[in-house]
Amino acid sequence: MNFQTEIEILIRARYPILYVITSEEMRVQKVLVEIAARRQKKVFEWTYSSGIVPAGASIQSQKGRNPATKEPLAALDLVIDQVEPAIFLFKDFHPFLARNNFAVIRRLKDIALHLKNSRKTIVLISPVMEIPAELDKEITVINLPQPTKEELGELLDKAIEELRESQQVEIDLDGEGRERLLQAALGLTLGEAENVFAKIVVKNQRLSGKHVNEVFAEKQQIIRKSGLLEYYAAEEDFTSVGGLSVLKDWVNKRAVAFTDEARAFGLPAPKGVLLLGVQGCGKSLCAKAVSRLWQLPLLRFDMGRMFGSLVGSSEENVRRAIAVAESIAPAVLWVDEIDKAFTGSQSSGATDGGTTARVFGTFLTWLSEKTAPVFVVATANDVSQLPPELMRKGRLDEIFYVDLPLDEERAEIFRIHLTKRNRNPAEFDLPALAAASAEFSGAEIEEAIISALYDAFYAKQELASMHLLTTLSQTVPLARTMAEKVSEQRNWAIGRARNASVARPA
Repeated sequence: MNFQTEIEILIRARYPILYVITSEEMRVQKVLVEIAARRQKKVFEWTYSSGIVPAGASIQSQKGRNPATKEPLAALDLVIDQVEPAIFLFKDFHPFLARNNFAVIRRLKDIALHLKNSRKTIVLISPVMEIPAELDKEITVINLPQPTKEELGELLDKAIEELRESQQVEIDLDGEGRERLLQAALGLTLGEAENVFAKIVVKNQRLSGKHVNEVFAEKQQIIRKSGLLEYYAAEEDFTSVGGLSVLKDWVNKRAVAFTDEARAFGLPAPKGVLLLGVQGCGKSLCAKAVSRLWQLPLLRFDMGRMFGSLVGSSEENVRRAIAVAESIAPAVLWVDEIDKAFTGSQSSGATDGGTTARVFGTFLTWLSEKTAPVFVVATANDVSQLPPELMRKGRLDEIFYVDLPLDEERAEIFRIHLTKRNRNPAEFDLPALAAASAEFSGAEIEEAIISALYDAFYAKQELASMHLLTTLSQTVPLARTMAEKVSEQRNWAIGRARNASVARPA
């Protein structure tokens, strides 16, 4: 049931007070005006600055209109006095529902009993929910969903029509480009989408499907305001990731899973993936590459930011962070080193009063129940610290074990990092370098190249294979220093997780 149908049913059923949680006042008002026209009702709006006026009246025409109704009690009295069927839209009424406003709360409760026997309805609209206990049984709460792709499409088509009439801006928007732009705009309000489309036009003097980064910048503003998530501008793609062919293939097959065609085919949006393995093997890099490949904003979920000093604030922070991620979906949510975030959740009751366990439970419940297209990429280094509840199928789509790179993968990693530093990989003995870097992680190979560059620059020589071979021979990789730990992880992953580099036998 969509929002318009639901709210119309409630109005027809004479629910006295409806509470819509949203910041999109005009979008709700438009729906109510359409419903009122069908039901032969009038629509009035109230704000503390103007009092009660006919819905849609301009600021100029509101001047001098019954200023006494600016006061909540006077406005509510006018609701009673109104004889004809009507809908009263009260905007930002929540401060008058807080504690100590007993006169307003009592008056609203009296009116609620009256409205049940009339053809009048009060609709409260606010970005926050404030419901006193006295009105708990009288108020019905409705969440306004984010604009659908169809609504955003109507807004975009209207903007295109206006631009074509002006003939001052180039329109370069085919079917695929339009789909890409609308997909990126999902999660924005209509006002935010209108602003970002206008920004694209002003900045580029053209409207094209290639300007999705401008849309992501608008979403970045939403993330900054929340203060709980970090927005990452993903600059790395899978060409920067050496090896991991199985993982790359898995991700590539799900690149189109957020489209309408995928929904029509019966595909649900992918839930997420857990990447386990040795430090420095590219797990975090893969999270950034997924965002770039799918052209979705990347949000980093920092569990350290979630924990607050007040009782219950940590769980509330998690819920708020999740709500922000869902509000700009589709998006990629990167939970880095999740094993460290939830270490000790099993013994949380004895160590921190159960806070970690409750935060973990909130996060797990969301993973199981979420319907918003938020793809979770969780990374972990220490398998033994992972709670078993996280590994259950249904919370995440797949678990991959990212092992140390194979010979051909190490050669590819050398090729990638040498190219990044303006060196021609063909001038280096890649097979010899791959052989000399056995048990090295990708991060250790990159550091070896940087160290060799320092040596070559100090000796006033051009970087050559001998510099790299010397550096590699002087480096002890982590896999040797912690051989037992790496072996333990590798043995655990056999039969429990897919190898990100080696395909399963047919």
